[in-house]
Amino acid sequence: MWVAKELIGKVLVRKKDRKVYSGIIVETEAYTGFKDAASHSYRGMTKRNEVMFGAGGFGYVYFTYGNHYCFNVVTEAEGTPHAVLIRALGPVEGIKHMMKNRGTENVYNLTSGPGKLAQAFEIDLGLNGVDLAGDKLFIAEVKRRINYKVERSKRIGITKNPDELYRFSAKDSPYVSRVNVNRILKNLAAEKK
Repeated sequence: MWVAKELIGKVLVRKKDRKVYSGIIVETEAYTGFKDAASHSYRGMTKRNEVMFGAGGFGYVYFTYGNHYCFNVVTEAEGTPHAVLIRALGPVEGIKHMMKNRGTENVYNLTSGPGKLAQAFEIDLGLNGVDLAGDKLFIAEVKRRINYKVERSKRIGITKNPDELYRFSAKDSPYVSRVNVNRILKNLAAEKK
């Protein structure tokens, strides 16, 4: 579960053809296998979730609600099906391509949710099981680390095991899903004084 917190502030990079997409991870959710009823692996291995049961360091991509993909990082040793859903990114590189992929010019709406970021980064089932040590999709350190204050809260949009504090987000980032805009504006105004 703590990998979900450690991923905040790292960079997700996607290379496709001549395009490079990157964004700073600002929101994640942990899914802890057999003890977590909200996890895809809770009831055991299926064709859909078998990547979760493999070694950590691979990508688990699934299609949901009939309209979008979600990207997860498998985090544990083989046989322990834990994964971290990457929920939101602060876009860094490839923003014009992201805007085209998403059909919006609103930078705050490009990657502020798991389906949005998958669409912006052209992540689909072809990347399910991708080795994150490769060069198609990987997680990197930023050149100059931002020390985000990380908040812990309940996960979003689940009905099973909803009270676990398995969601981590960069406090006051305008790129997280379901942003508290009023709080961010208030904090920014206070900083300018």
